[in-house]
Amino acid sequence: MSSEPSRSSADPVGVALAAAAAGAWAAIAATASANPVVLIDGRSGAGKSSLARLLVAQWPPRHAQLVALDALYPGWDGMDAGVDIVRDGILIPRAGGRAGTWRRWDWDAGEPADAHAVDFSRPLVIEGAGLLRPDTAPLGRVRVWLDSPERSRRHRALERDGEAYRPHWQRWAQQEQHHLDRDDPLHLADLVFPVP
Repeated sequence: MSSEPSRSSADPVGVALAAAAAGAWAAIAATASANPVVLIDGRSGAGKSSLARLLVAQWPPRHAQLVALDALYPGWDGMDAGVDIVRDGILIPRAGGRAGTWRRWDWDAGEPADAHAVDFSRPLVIEGAGLLRPDTAPLGRVRVWLDSPERSRRHRALERDGEAYRPHWQRWAQQEQHHLDRDDPLHLADLVFPVP
């Protein structure tokens, strides 16, 4: 859903995300793992999708896998349920050396749709709000939090997703705040990057 930001010096968001990608890539390289798991969390509009795409682009073509929680949250009240799906269907099997699976959420029909496999032998980047929790963070080798002011985030999110998101902004923000209060994701992250 998100578009990749420009990395020109005239675009402070693009510059910040390029710096975040460089810092995250250094942490990925330091793991010396052939198939690391990278978890990216942050509130809506913080730049998670753009950062995830920047990271995946640095691996050889079609090598790294990307899972975006936006594709599997079960509706506007489903932040925690979406993270549970990732934990149970992808992260726990992967930790046991097994392939994972998840099902895309059909937002129009309001039900699960097509299934997708996740290869445990390939690098994996997962991004989404609510992702860094005490039960998921230990299953990632590199854990990232993107921190961005509400006004900027809201502008980017509504520009990206259009008017369909506007009536749900506050509803989603309440779930994000609950996640922040309950899980303290900033302290579960290895890396925290500011995005203007």
